[in-house]
Amino acid sequence: MSTLVVIVNYRTPDLTIECLRSLSPEVAKSPKTRVVVVDNASPDDSVPRLREAIGTLSFESWCHLLPMPLNGGFAYGNNAGISWAREGGAGPGPSEFDLVWLLNPDTIVLEGALQDLERYMRENPSVGIGGSRIVNPDGSTRQSAFRFPSPLGELESTLRLGLASRVLRRFIIAPPAPSQATRVDWVSGASMMVRASVFAQIGQLDEGYFMYFEETDFCLKAARSGIECWYLPEGRIVHLVGQSSGVTGAARHRKRRPGYWFASRSRYFRRNLGSTAFHAANLLWLLAYPLGSLLLAVRGKKRDEPPLLWWDFLRFNYLSPARDPN
Repeated sequence: MSTLVVIVNYRTPDLTIECLRSLSPEVAKSPKTRVVVVDNASPDDSVPRLREAIGTLSFESWCHLLPMPLNGGFAYGNNAGISWAREGGAGPGPSEFDLVWLLNPDTIVLEGALQDLERYMRENPSVGIGGSRIVNPDGSTRQSAFRFPSPLGELESTLRLGLASRVLRRFIIAPPAPSQATRVDWVSGASMMVRASVFAQIGQLDEGYFMYFEETDFCLKAARSGIECWYLPEGRIVHLVGQSSGVTGAARHRKRRPGYWFASRSRYFRRNLGSTAFHAANLLWLLAYPLGSLLLAVRGKKRDEPPLLWWDFLRFNYLSPARDPN
C-alpha cells in the first residue's frame, strides 16, 4: 500500500525534525511512503531550518516541505498537504495514495508502527479510520480512543466523582485504552490513519476548526456515513503531549486556555448536536466544575487545570463568545 504522511508544523522545527528522523527507517521499509511537512506560516526560522534538515539528512527523495501563506490551523494545514499530493505534488512515485497518516510534529514513531498500521488497514478493508496506540515518554499508554462528546459526557468528565462515573459509564468520553483492536467513536488526531477513499466520500477536515475537535468532527461525519473507526494498539507512537499547543500535557495548568479551544468546542456541539445540546452541556459543565472542585478539596486534592478555566468557559460561551463564521 502507498501512504502519504502529513505533518503540520508551527514554530516546532526541532520536534518536527526528530519526528522525521523516527520516520526515516519506517519509510525505508515502506518505500511507497511519501511525507509532506506543511509549515503554517511559522513566524520563526522553521522553514529554513526544516529545508536544511531535509537536505542534510538526505530525506529529499521521500519528504517535501510545503510552506503556507498563513496559519489557518490544524485542519487547514492537513488539507493543504492532502491536496498537494492529490494534485501530483509528490513528484516521482505515487501521487495517488491508498492511505493518509495525519501525524503530529511532537511525536516519535516507534519501530514498525507504520507497517503495523498499514497491515491492519490492508487486512481489514471495512476500517476507514485507524488510530494508533499513543504512549508517553515513560512508556505508559495515553487515552487516545474516545466516545463522542455529549451533555452527560461533559457532566461525567467535569464532575469526576466515582459514583457519577459509574452511573454515567457509557457516556465517559475518555475510557481506558483498549488492549486489542477495537471499534471506537473517534481517535486522536495526533496519529490518525485514514483511507484515501474516506476523504473522497465525506470530504476533508473542516477548516472552521482552528485547533481541537476537528478530528472528532471528522470521525462523527464518517460514522454517520457508515465508515468504521478503530483503535489499533499494534502501531505505537510516543506523543510529547502539549509541546505544539500547550493546551494539554504537564504544562496545561500554567496558562489560560486559548479562545480557539472554546470556539472549536462550541462549533462541534452547535453543528453536530444542536443549540439545545450545546446549552445543556454548558450548564452541566458550569454546575459540575465548582462542585467537583469542592469534592476534590474535601479529599485534599485540587484540579490540575488551566487558571480561571470556569470564568473563561463562561466568558467565551456567553459574555464575549468567539464568532463562528458558519
